[in-house]
Amino acid sequence: MIRRDALAQLPVRTALPALRAALDGPGAAVLCAPPGTGKTTLVPLDLAGLTGAGPVRRVLVAEPRRIAARAAARRMAWLLGEKAGERVGFTVRGERRAGARTVVEVVTTGVLLQRLQRDPELAGVDVVVLDECHERHLDADTSAAFLLDVRETLRPELGLVAASATTDAEGWARLLGGSAGAAPVVEAAGVSHPVEVVWAPPQRPVQPAHGMRVDPALLGHVAAVVRRALHEQTGDVLCFLPGVGEIGRVAGQLAGVDAEVLQVHGQAPAEVQDAVLAGGDGVRRVVLATSVAESSLTVPGVRVVVDSGLARVPRTDHARGLSALATVRASRAAARQRAGRAGREAPGVVYRCWAEGEDGRLPAFPDPEIKVADLTAFALQAACWGDPAARGLALLDAPPAGALAAAREVLAAVGAVDAEGRATDRGVRMARLGLHPRLARALLDGAPEVGLRRAAEVVALLSEEPPRAYGDDLAAAWRSVRRGGDAYAARWRQEARRLASAAGEPRAGEGAAVGPAGAPGDDAVAGLIAALAFPERVARARGGGSFLMASGTGAELAGAGPGTRAGDGSGLRDAEWLAVAVADRPVAAVSARIRLAAVIDEETAGAAARALYSSGEEVGWSGGDVVARRVTRLGAIELASRPLASPDAGLLRDAVVSGLRREGPGLLRWSAAAVSLRQRMAFLHREWGAPWPDVSDEALLARVEEWLGGELARARRRADLERIDAGQALARLLPWATGEAARFDELAPERIEVPSGSRVRVDYGGEQPVLAVKLQEVFGWQESPRVSGVPLLIHLLSPAGRPAAVTADLASFWKGGYRSVRAELRGRYPKHPWPEDPSTAVPTRHTTARLKRA
Repeated sequence: MIRRDALAQLPVRTALPALRAALDGPGAAVLCAPPGTGKTTLVPLDLAGLTGAGPVRRVLVAEPRRIAARAAARRMAWLLGEKAGERVGFTVRGERRAGARTVVEVVTTGVLLQRLQRDPELAGVDVVVLDECHERHLDADTSAAFLLDVRETLRPELGLVAASATTDAEGWARLLGGSAGAAPVVEAAGVSHPVEVVWAPPQRPVQPAHGMRVDPALLGHVAAVVRRALHEQTGDVLCFLPGVGEIGRVAGQLAGVDAEVLQVHGQAPAEVQDAVLAGGDGVRRVVLATSVAESSLTVPGVRVVVDSGLARVPRTDHARGLSALATVRASRAAARQRAGRAGREAPGVVYRCWAEGEDGRLPAFPDPEIKVADLTAFALQAACWGDPAARGLALLDAPPAGALAAAREVLAAVGAVDAEGRATDRGVRMARLGLHPRLARALLDGAPEVGLRRAAEVVALLSEEPPRAYGDDLAAAWRSVRRGGDAYAARWRQEARRLASAAGEPRAGEGAAVGPAGAPGDDAVAGLIAALAFPERVARARGGGSFLMASGTGAELAGAGPGTRAGDGSGLRDAEWLAVAVADRPVAAVSARIRLAAVIDEETAGAAARALYSSGEEVGWSGGDVVARRVTRLGAIELASRPLASPDAGLLRDAVVSGLRREGPGLLRWSAAAVSLRQRMAFLHREWGAPWPDVSDEALLARVEEWLGGELARARRRADLERIDAGQALARLLPWATGEAARFDELAPERIEVPSGSRVRVDYGGEQPVLAVKLQEVFGWQESPRVSGVPLLIHLLSPAGRPAAVTADLASFWKGGYRSVRAELRGRYPKHPWPEDPSTAVPTRHTTARLKRA
């Protein structure tokens, strides 16, 4: 029996006539409805005609998460007075409850993608509702693009609704409307209960989250705020945390509270999730949840929300080929969604664990997954859809070109696409497995070698990373999960069975002859499958728990704690070769951190990553000299090498030039004359500019072929460079072609004749040319000489050649500074002339006695 009293209380009912009219007219609409209005439950029932409002239509509802899909289906079935699987059913990966009578089916967006690839027309489906589209998951965006393509080309009558509580309504309206103009936006005002905001920042500063790390001090603060909320408020408490690990740590700190502490996340057992969503039995509850509880779900009894302000999102390091989850600040939209959980049934309170002043600096919306995530699976979906470059897909945000190119390279390497990027038969088969293409490759190629069941078991282990408690050894984790009775083990068994069934018997010639012969043990099987999935992550030991992956990235085993060496306590520490399945790179770290790996041998590494195998001559600059070798490599890993007796002349030249550019012109022989020449040229460039050349290190290295061409052709090693006369080569850069080189000595003379007749060298090494000369030799000079219009800075020396004074204005020096110098030095050097009026005295480089004899 339909529970009409419950349906009548859902505020979204006021928007249903406009929504039905939009579907009967343009055929697409954007539904904006606040949390708790019934958009996830009443709207599909109404559109399907199950509430008596119209003709019966088959409605497909796509949810971003399995927990939301199951909960939505069960809630709708309850409203109809039925159980899930009758007129309302659901399908998620590994579980289906739907039958011939099912009219409304709730699926995950991943399942929807699979159906669209198998049956683009979605035969029998009248309306598709994309729920929670504001979350911008990649599968949801892709599904929307495919559905719009279907409406445009195959089924214009297919109804499409994009539903969300907080979203870019105008952007979705333009997208759904296509060439016909914006689709209608239908809004449901809802009955919103007031939610009081309590700002509860930590009293002491905490470290910002990075990578997967969250400051334990913040988690302790969140636990304290939960205790405070239990004391100050009534009703159940819903606390948002970024991940399973943080949920476990906060749960541990809440031991002893007068409430039942429950944990809700994607890895929690279905029965636990169902129990939380079913409501309590009079016992006060604290529900610790990840972002899965932000939308689609109503947790009965919640009057208080404690928000840590953090979320966990996918991030991809394309340069290193590493994908991982990262902890970020939750967006303002997410914070509103979370706060709304407290007001679903009655007035509530949200405790935000950050300062009010920080709120305005939070991002408005979460980053679209298409902008930050690994696009390999998306690229395969697009290729199977017939649009490898995704240019024809209607997407709110275009995929980044670099990330898409990297994804297509991976697909080509595993044989999923051809040279033009079109999906191969193998690629279509991989897409239908519902796996990341890397894991699909490992399953298809590994099954012929180790057996379908065993390959499926390891792939299932890799498709959902096992809990940290299982350790970092993949084979050991496999043995543990086979014995395990926890929720993870149950999901793993279910997924392994699904994969074995989906893959069926491997086709002839599908896999390569890799791995040990015969019936390999668990360690060999785990290593082979991991290496097939991530060939660029096969790694060889460098010592001390450190490895080099074929991609060129260093990796270390995670340490056991402060003061320990990398990999202490890990069974992988003594391995010579590893297949790294899970790794991340902490912020500011040079090396990746190995989270899960399997021991392999060199033969398995080479076979699984044979596309990375190379052998050839390598001539380069290494360790300060030219090194010429024939090298065999597996990616960046050097397997073997031997010296080359007669390396290619062109490669030698390139290596010498590389060394010169790396270490600078100082490799050449710089005599005093060469240094002086360079300084004079630099002076003229500074004062005159063109045609006088720039002779800085950067400029010389940029024109190295021009002034060192002949010498470089003959150089084979560092010693040859060290014999090159830099001055002779440098002179080639003087402006000979214009004739200006003839004025070089005039504009920047090497020496200047002083009044005594001596020719004294000018030092051009500083900002201003310097003439260092004995004071007695410049008697009679009334002003400092100039070169290229620049006055020389004169360093006046004592008879012993020691600095006595510095001046650029001799006339002023003779009138003032000379007296103090004369008083100080005449007693120390009595044999030299110290006239009272040096401006009229005879200049000399000799003593007074010799001057008189002359």
